[in-house]
Amino acid sequence: MAGDDTVRLTAHVHGMVQGVGFRWWTRSRALELGLVGSATNLADGRVLVVAEGPRDAADALLTALRSGETPGSVDVVVERYDPPRNDLQGFVEK
Repeated sequence: MAGDDTVRLTAHVHGMVQGVGFRWWTRSRALELGLVGSATNLADGRVLVVAEGPRDAADALLTALRSGETPGSVDVVVERYDPPRNDLQGFVEK
């Protein structure tokens, strides 16, 4: 990973995304792309996805989240890119 293109993606996924295998699916895609982070159910029904790694891999994960091929039904994904914090290991479901 080149330092300049490493990012932290924070994405709030809205829709029917809890109780349908969405976090497991997201974890699988993230690991395939070499990303670290987490997918967390939020009390309001959204899933929070935090992923760090190369910008192109983060972009690919964001595209996958919006692909229409996820478990459940995604209405909208609100994303933010920040500099990496380098405080994540593996990819976990919370």
